[in-house]
Parts: sequence; structure tokens; C-alpha cells
Amino acid sequence: KLSGISKLIILTLTILLMSLVGVGQVHAEDLTYTQNFQNDTTTLSGKSTATSMYFTKMDYWNVKKATFNFNYQVSQLADKTTSDITLSMNGVKFYSFRPEHKSGFQSKAVEIPLELLQGTNKLEIKGQILNKKDAKNYDLAQTPANWLTVKSGSNVNFKYELKDPENTLHSFYDHFSGEDTVTNQHSKIVTPDQPTKGELTASMTALAGESRVITTDNDQINVVQNTNMDATKGDYILYVAKYDNLPKALKQEISEKDVEKRAVIKTHYTKKGDYLIVTAKTDGLLKKAAQFFANSELMHQTDKSKEMVSSLTNTFTSEIQDEGKYQLTNAIDKIKGAGHRETSYFVTLPNDRTNADGSKVRLHFRYSKNLNFKRSLVTVYVNDTTLGSKKLTAAKANGDEVTLEVPKGTSLGNSFEVRVAFDLEMKDQEISDNSETPWAEVDTNSEMKVKSEKSNDLLFTNYPTIFMKNQTYNNLAVVIPKKLTAIDFKSLTNIFNLMGAYAKSNTGKIKFYTEQPNQDTMINDNLIVLGTPSNNAMIKSLNKDLYFKYSDDYRGFVSNEKLSIEEDYGKTIGTAQLIRSPENSKKGILVLTGATPEASYLASTQLNFKKNIDQFTGDAIVVDQNNTHYSYRFKKNKYIDRNLEHKRTISKNSQLIIYLGIVFLALIVIGFGVYLVFRKQAMMNGGRKNAKQK
Repeated sequence: KLSGISKLIILTLTILLMSLVGVGQVHAEDLTYTQNFQNDTTTLSGKSTATSMYFTKMDYWNVKKATFNFNYQVSQLADKTTSDITLSMNGVKFYSFRPEHKSGFQSKAVEIPLELLQGTNKLEIKGQILNKKDAKNYDLAQTPANWLTVKSGSNVNFKYELKDPENTLHSFYDHFSGEDTVTNQHSKIVTPDQPTKGELTASMTALAGESRVITTDNDQINVVQNTNMDATKGDYILYVAKYDNLPKALKQEISEKDVEKRAVIKTHYTKKGDYLIVTAKTDGLLKKAAQFFANSELMHQTDKSKEMVSSLTNTFTSEIQDEGKYQLTNAIDKIKGAGHRETSYFVTLPNDRTNADGSKVRLHFRYSKNLNFKRSLVTVYVNDTTLGSKKLTAAKANGDEVTLEVPKGTSLGNSFEVRVAFDLEMKDQEISDNSETPWAEVDTNSEMKVKSEKSNDLLFTNYPTIFMKNQTYNNLAVVIPKKLTAIDFKSLTNIFNLMGAYAKSNTGKIKFYTEQPNQDTMINDNLIVLGTPSNNAMIKSLNKDLYFKYSDDYRGFVSNEKLSIEEDYGKTIGTAQLIRSPENSKKGILVLTGATPEASYLASTQLNFKKNIDQFTGDAIVVDQNNTHYSYRFKKNKYIDRNLEHKRTISKNSQLIIYLGIVFLALIVIGFGVYLVFRKQAMMNGGRKNAKQK
């Protein structure tokens, strides 16, 4: 038996051990998270190849191990004894290897040194794909057989411990928005079971703000009713509600005095989940607090557990006045090594605009002087369109520039890639080129001047940008069922997840309706209508304007000129339809509908992520229970503002019109001249006849 003193010692040691385990507020269990790179399968050509991939490490991770899983393939003709691949992390090389002697794709798992990891990380892959000429020299001639293919699906796998959030808005926000939290569905936005219109507006404003900063393109944060919250340890819950509608356990955390004339944002950590309460007594202040949360800059700056928001609090997101000029890089971008080297930059336009003719790239750059200037040049691309090339010269090595125009008629969309490719050929090179020279640098004053115009197509190729203005959602009027179900919340989550991903500002206006809005709203606002004929009367009133119409009893869709629909099949499909507003021909209405809420939800599943909406080019989408989806085009005239399109057509063809005008005037002058000649000739002939008669 243990003596009393022995028991006391054991108990003391146990308590001490438990306290030591808790130091640093780190969970004891190891977690794993795999972050996939967002690249497609890409082939890099040339004897020397290089590409970059980017990933992030959450600040609240205590990383124990990071592994790069690399899927690749090299040319079958590459010599496996001389070809090599080198990996660098944030500019520091840490691993080199030779590809195995086999065809097809290969996999390589490489552990990344933890000391090289930062918050945002750049992983560089450099390959030297060589053919061995003889025992002494390398044949460095570039041929189509020198290539390295990097397969999609390459990733970084983290093994880590999770640090608990500190009692600040900043720390909660980091956890709530973290990639692992969102992917594992531990982030939730919660409202009362039947939220008021103001509570819905605030919750969707918060969701749109989160969608703007979430870096994954496969996961989203769900907005759910209080009944379906199902809070557990490890959940991060944003609870949005008016003060009188808060659950008792949350309401007692905030005094009524605090919400007299202000909104409150406050952390509340429990054993069954960590909460951030967003509440106010009025709809206006509740939306103001939601806008504060939707501003990532403000949330990252708030290192306290409670924030008071008044009607005078500035909550809007900052905007950059670029005037159509987009800086390609904010730091000197250095490219090293001989051969073909590329670097790329992404340009994003305001989401309610597309490029117009007249855009150009102005590149400022420098390069080393140890080049073979007869064979060295720089080439600029926009997406896959070549803008042009310029030969490098020794005289301008310390400061060169080139301005290249985007070809007329080139469609770029809202975002595009500018690629700069240097062919850096060295003089008399007879050895492998894995040195730091030659080099080239792209300077920070390099820019793209983009001429843009407002998008004018009433098609899904232009959604959701048709509902945006000044980089935010533009006067959205959302007509919903009077009584919302859990499936309706899933549909709304999908709609505003995509809307937020495109919006760059939190200042947009969202208003919810449970019946058809008044005439002024119908004429001036952008409408989204969600529901079934039985729970949303506006669906019935719009049925005559829908491309896919309901049967007379509104129990399902009927066949039309585009699709034959079997009766029972028509009861289960969901449709998303972009129709022209019957009240204003220059406005569109998005109708998400099906015979049941589940069918309406099916349509919304194609409007949740950019990768989904990018599949559709028409104005109607049909989705069935097997997730088979179809796209159709019904409008003969796709333009929102037809007069605007006529003006643009005239403007784009102004030079042709001038030429035609000149030709027309020339023809008139020539015709008039011919007329005068004939008239004079006729008069002369008449005069001669008179003379003979006399």
C-alpha cells in the first residue's frame, strides 16, 4: 500500500504534468491537413525548366512535419544520370534528386525543413533536363524532347498541433477563416431558426465577406439555423442575431446597456465550441457590425475580446484607385539561370467590367551582360496570346523596356495572367547550366494598362458580375419563402458564397423580401428569386416569363423547344434561369426554382463556386438528382442594354465607318464630276446642232 505522503506526491506530480501539457495552449493530439496546389497539369519545355507553387501555413499551427508530395513526369529521352530536379523554399534550396529511370508519372515525397516555412510560402521547382552527348560534355541544344510535366494534385501535407485561440477578435477570426477549419466544416454562421430580414441581411453580409478571403475553391462556410447548429468542441461559431433573439446563454454575456445605441462583437469560448457574438437592437446596427466582421483588415487589427460598433464607425473596405493601371510586381522579380525562363503575374479587373480594345503591357527590365545577344530575347504573353518579343542587347542591359499592345478582339475576362518569358542564351556554353547566371529582373514600374468596359451580357458567362457595381453587389433584392427550411439556408449559402467570392468590397446593399417587392424595387434593383410555386408566390407570377415553365398545377416543369421533360422527372429537377425583367428590360432576374425546396437547392449547387459557374454559357441551367446538369441559351439578343451595345458597335467600328464615309464622299464627288462632264458634253452637242440648222 502507498502511504499518504506517497499518494500526495503522486497527485502533485500528476497535476504538475497536466499543467505542463497545457502550456502554450496547444492541443495534445496531432492533426493533419493536406493543402493542394491550385495548378493544372502543366508541361515545362526547354533544357532548363522552372515553375513556382504557393501555399500557406496557418499562424495557429505548431507544425511538426511538412511533406511535399510531388507528381511529375520527365521526357523519356532525358538522360537519367545527368538530369536533375531541385526544390527551393522561399528562395532557399533544400533538396535535389534525379528522376527514376521509368516512363509515366512518378511520385516523390520530400520533407520540407520547418525552419524555412513562413506564413505565405513559395515553392520553386527547377529541372535540368539534359541529353548526354559523350563522357565529357552535355548536349545543351534545346529540342521538343526536353520537358518536365508537373501533374495537378501535387500538395503539401502538414502534421501539426493546434493552438487554442486567444481571447481576441483577431485570433478568433484567424481560426474561423483558416483553411483547415473551413475544410473540416468547423466554421459556422448561425442565425435564429426564423431570422428577421435584418438578421438574414447581416448573416449573408458576413458570409460574403468570408468568401472573399477564403483561399480554398472547394469549401465554404455554411449559414445554419440555431436548431441545426450542433456545436461541438473545435467549432468556431459566428452567431448573428438581434439582441432580443439571442439564446439565453449568449445573451447573458452582453449587458443590455452595451447595446443601447451600439452593436457589439464579442468572443465567448465554451467547452462545446468557441463563439463570436454579433448583435444589436436594430437592423441597421446589426448590418454595421456584420460589415465590420466582413472587413478582414479591421478584424486582424482588433486585439481585444469585445468591439463596440456605432453608426459612425467606418466599416467599409479600402479601395485602390488604379485608374486602369495594374502594377505587375511590387518587388523586383529576379529570374536566374540559362535557357528559357518564365515568370507570371495575375491581373484582376473590377468584377463588373471586362477588357476592351486598347490594352497594353509596359515592361521595364534588366539583364546580365554575359549573354549571347544574337539568340537572347524577351517575350510577353497574356494568357495564351503572344503580344510580341524584343531582342536583348548589351547596350540596354542595365535598363530596357518594351510596350506591347493586346491584339484587338482579344477577350480576357475579369482575371488573366501576364507571362514574361526570357530566353537567356550564354556564349560558348558547354557545361550544364545550374549556376546563378545569367539573370534577368522585372522592375516594379512594370504595369499593364487595361481599357475596360461594363459587362453587358445577360448570360451566366457574366454572372454574378451583372449584379455588381463598383466591385460589390449592387442593390440586391432577394425574394425568399416566408418560412425558411434548412435546405433553403443551404441554397442561400451557395448563392452568397459565390457573390462574396467576386465582391471586393463590403459596402453593397442586400435586402430580403417574403413577397413581391414594390414597383420601384422591381424596376431599379437586381432581383434573385428563390423557392417553389407553393412557398413563393412570385414564382407563379413569373412563370409566364420563365424559359422552363411549370405545368398548370405547378407540380413540375413541362417540356419546351430545348428539352423534353417526363412528368415525374419534371417534379425533381431544379432550374436556374436568368430572365429579362418584365418591369425593366435593362435589368435581369435570377430565378432559382424547383417543385420542392430540395429541387431548388439542386440548381444552387451550380452557383456556389467559380469553377462551377464557369461551365455554363447560356441563360438557363437544369440540374437533376444525379447531379447531371445542362445549359441552354434561349435569348436571341443577349445584351442587357441594347442601346449601349449599338453605341459600342459603332465605336469599335468607327475607323471603318470613317473609311466608308470617305469612300462614299469620293463616290459622290466622282459621280458629280461624271455628271458635269456628261452635262457639258450634252450642252456642246446641242450647240453644234443649232449651229448647223442656222
